[in-house]
Amino acid sequence: MNRPPGPPDPATPGTPGTPGTPDGSGSSGADREQSSVLSSSAVMAAGTLVSRLSGFVRSALLAAALGLSLHADIFTIANTIPNMLYILLAGGVFNAVLVPQLVRAMRNDPDGGEGYTNRIVTLAGLFLLAVTIALVACAPTVMSLYLDNDFDDPALAEQLDSVIAFARLCLPQVFFYGMFVLVGQILNSRGVFGPMMWAPIANNVISVATLGLYLVAFGPASGPELEAGYTGTQELVLGLGSTLGIAAQLAILVPYLKRAGFTFRPRFDFRDAGLGQTFRLGLWTVLFVIVNQIAYTVVVRLASGGAAAGGDGTGYTVYSSAFLIVMVPHSIITVSLATAILPRLSARAADGDLRGLGTTLAASLRTALAVVVPVAALLPLVALDAAHVIWGYGAASDGYERYAPSLALFAPGLVFFTVHYLMLRGFYALEQTRTVFLVQCAVATVNVTAALLLVRQVSAAGTTPALVVAYAFSYAAGAVISYSVLSRRLGDLGGRRTLRFLARLLCVVVLSTGASALVAFGFGAWDSDSSWGASLARAALVTAFDVVAFVGLARAFRIGEVTSVISQVSGRLSSRRRA
Repeated sequence: MNRPPGPPDPATPGTPGTPGTPDGSGSSGADREQSSVLSSSAVMAAGTLVSRLSGFVRSALLAAALGLSLHADIFTIANTIPNMLYILLAGGVFNAVLVPQLVRAMRNDPDGGEGYTNRIVTLAGLFLLAVTIALVACAPTVMSLYLDNDFDDPALAEQLDSVIAFARLCLPQVFFYGMFVLVGQILNSRGVFGPMMWAPIANNVISVATLGLYLVAFGPASGPELEAGYTGTQELVLGLGSTLGIAAQLAILVPYLKRAGFTFRPRFDFRDAGLGQTFRLGLWTVLFVIVNQIAYTVVVRLASGGAAAGGDGTGYTVYSSAFLIVMVPHSIITVSLATAILPRLSARAADGDLRGLGTTLAASLRTALAVVVPVAALLPLVALDAAHVIWGYGAASDGYERYAPSLALFAPGLVFFTVHYLMLRGFYALEQTRTVFLVQCAVATVNVTAALLLVRQVSAAGTTPALVVAYAFSYAAGAVISYSVLSRRLGDLGGRRTLRFLARLLCVVVLSTGASALVAFGFGAWDSDSSWGASLARAALVTAFDVVAFVGLARAFRIGEVTSVISQVSGRLSSRRRA
């Protein structure tokens, strides 16, 4: 539903330099709300941080056991497809449309949204179950969509058989992914944010145990194994272990529903039950997801071709592993903020308060960029050492350098993706899913076009870096388009205040990262050791120096968004110590 733009957001009066308030302004209702958002985000961020750290262990063990070539891509692609298919079939509706609809049902329905929520859970469960069964039955056809034509070569018949076997074992994850996100969004709509961020740790723990068992039983891949398929026993261990992990994170989440005041009772009276608006909004979101997944399918196919070429080619394993690392600040900060503010944005939109919606969203954007921009600037300095520390083991020990270019090149894409991601939350709160679809068409078009053009110009070793550059181009376009359109819809999105903030932030980042580059150069000149320990020490020293320099300069430049995040984190740490 479209709404006219609201009045401009006036500048918040206050005394310059007041600590703990964004942009150095004094205390205001908007700043108090942002403090509440940060508090809710901190709970989710803590869970996400632990989850991501355990994910690092999983990624390191995966590289140690399977390497980073064709052997690894066989499993990685098959284990990634269920998440892609879940997102394609239902994820957009669950992630974006459902929370605003749940909030409206809780506010407007006589039963507080209980009937609406029960119908949604019943219908979604039946749909996901039917789709999952169909996908498992059609596994060979499904996988043919995501694999490069090189896999049609009879010489790769063994590898193709393993991909299909893994797909049959992993595709049941579609059901568990869907129900996990659905249950998590019900909790989020009721103000319970933490469990959804902490539950994935169970998945990572089971994955780590599975990979540990695999290493003990079969050892790291080596020699010809790095390009080969798997035995039936190996497929069972990796495939069942991966699916069990996704099921476990759903099982952990379910008990929190009752604590949040919701008890599931199946409801099959779907007609005239208020689901029509959800489906109408979901239609555009489904189209959005289809466009997005078409682009991602192209990326996976191109990446699988890089791995199938053999030698020093880079494929989907390198792409996905580098993406996992780069998304850490996004997951900890941006996703936590977006999850915390979406119910608030939805409430503002329901009340017609577009000025308040813009104020909340702009403040969250500045907070996210205050963390993401310095991380993105630091990443190229530590990319090679980070690749050595995370993946320099076992089957990947001789090829970890292939991760570094992709890690470094993902940095600008991270910043653009952060802006685009938060802007979409504003559109979803306004129920303008058609606009989101049109914006994503532009993003996907740029991504596919750039990927096809760039991959043709590089060798197999440059496949993944080329795909990363295409990713950055696409989200640069998305960030510009989504911010411009939403700003016009709202009348204002704090543009002047955000520009002043960005000018100071970039000054601080240039100074802190420049000084850190000198430290990295000096460390390399003093100690040219290329061992794992030296890489760890170098990465830790440069990162620590950069953090200290950035925080000190941010205080000097009075960047309140940085001090707010630091105050929130230090306050939580102090409260834990007192407890």
